[in-house]
Amino acid sequence: MAQQDRPHRAKKSLGQNFLTDSNICRKIVDALAPAPEDSLIEIGPGQGALTEHLAEVGARHLCVVEMDEGLADRLESRWPELDVIRADALKFPWGDLNANGPCKIIGNLPYNVGSKLIWDIVSQVETLERAVFMVQHEVALRLTAAPGTKAFGGLTAWVKNFCDTRYMFKVSPSVFRPRPKVDSAVVRFDPRPKEDRPEAPDKLAGLVKLLFQQRRKQISTILKKRMTPAVEQWFLDEGVSPSARPETLTPVQFRTLSLIY
Repeated sequence: MAQQDRPHRAKKSLGQNFLTDSNICRKIVDALAPAPEDSLIEIGPGQGALTEHLAEVGARHLCVVEMDEGLADRLESRWPELDVIRADALKFPWGDLNANGPCKIIGNLPYNVGSKLIWDIVSQVETLERAVFMVQHEVALRLTAAPGTKAFGGLTAWVKNFCDTRYMFKVSPSVFRPRPKVDSAVVRFDPRPKEDRPEAPDKLAGLVKLLFQQRRKQISTILKKRMTPAVEQWFLDEGVSPSARPETLTPVQFRTLSLIY
């Protein structure tokens, strides 16, 4: 039996849940809209369920980031032309991709690292053309939530300053091996124009974390020690009540407030 045909035991420590439904895989790849002239990057390809469909595109460059050595060996054996990077995606220098031109990124992300990966990728990869990620359904709802809703949180405020997000479709646990205990969903990320991206990401990150660590409190209470005349004027200019809660602010309001608080 060839190496790539032997069963691979999923590692719980790596959050591995392998896709087994070819139709779902095709649907996920179609959401990325890959083309032959594209540079494609897949995170956590596993046994190659998505990779198989990506390889059919004949893209200019197809790269996968896989930290499981056994799976990386299988991928190289099956697709010799594949650029396999053996690395932990959480430690990968995503900003380095900017030197290589435009790219599209896709992945069935482990539940335990999905939010952190998305936070880093949307903010660091300035040459991103589109991304499509499958995440836990609850995370998908947060990523695509509107201001003022319960699902709107720090991750939403951050990501939507870099990308427009779109909930694509729900994915049942039945298409995975082993089966997760919750539903998944696919989200598409389309980068915002450069002029609409945060000019001071560190300040934005600081404000987002500060406000959502105390999201049940009023914004004015959280910012009590930072209530300068400029911040007070910001509330007036934006028509925002100081007694409002953090989740009522729009992504743009987070960005403008972050520059003066």
